[in-house]
Amino acid sequence: MSSIPWIEIVQDNTARYTELVAGIDPSLMDVPAFFEEDDGLPWIGRFVDFVLDTIEGQVGFVKFQSAYFEACGLSGLTALSLGMKRAKAAGIGVILDAKRGDIGATATAYARAYLTPASEGGSGDFEADCLTVNPLMGPDTLEPFVATAKRYAKGLFVLCRTSNPGAGWLQDKVTGNRLISDHVADLIGGFAGDQEGLNPIGAVIGATVPHEGRRLRMLLPRSIILAPGLGAQGGDAGSIHALRGAQKGDLLVPVSRGLTRVEDRGISAAAYRNLLLERITAFKAAIAHCPSPPASVG
Repeated sequence: MSSIPWIEIVQDNTARYTELVAGIDPSLMDVPAFFEEDDGLPWIGRFVDFVLDTIEGQVGFVKFQSAYFEACGLSGLTALSLGMKRAKAAGIGVILDAKRGDIGATATAYARAYLTPASEGGSGDFEADCLTVNPLMGPDTLEPFVATAKRYAKGLFVLCRTSNPGAGWLQDKVTGNRLISDHVADLIGGFAGDQEGLNPIGAVIGATVPHEGRRLRMLLPRSIILAPGLGAQGGDAGSIHALRGAQKGDLLVPVSRGLTRVEDRGISAAAYRNLLLERITAFKAAIAHCPSPPASVG
């Protein structure tokens, strides 16, 4: 399977499908009951196939939340691997939301697991186009991820100012007369060096915090921002404009539970497919109502 550079995937797929990212967070109680029908296949694999069948040709990116797959044991990990490979083969940009971060040797192993092609020594089982990582343990723990991402033209999203209610407990603290999230933004921007165009080392900044988002965007003019929070977390579509920069493709907007979750688990397969398509259309429209960025200047 050929590996297309992350930046190229972002630019091509945002132009073709908009910035919407379909999140796949498989929780059995949140999905229709028909996935539990016993046909010899684990429900989680059937769910992933159904979602990918539905979004192909509609959405340019998919974000797999690894925790939900890990919670299902070997069947979950199998579904994750097959789903990632299928999405990549279909030209859908694959983000693995694993939020990894650890000391150098362990970070190197994580980078090999998720960012290194099989032809270069990786297993190939969980190779993503882009990975979320946690900077809490310091810059040295990010270096193996950054080096691997640059070597194989992959992407990273570093947690910067997240969308969860308790994020401010640490990320809004002041140290050295600056917020911790600002320090993280400086770190992310520094990984770009003198590179022109979009920086493949991007930031996770919640759509639920437009005030902070606007400030951080100014510190990250060339970074791609992954902006969770629209949908189930209550983020407002209008606030997404605060996170836009000046370059095409510098913002991606994931929606997970807001896309796939149902209240009525008795819904039929046909009705569920229509519901997903209706929600995709609605989220695309909501995002599109935010002004597009101006043309890049240099």
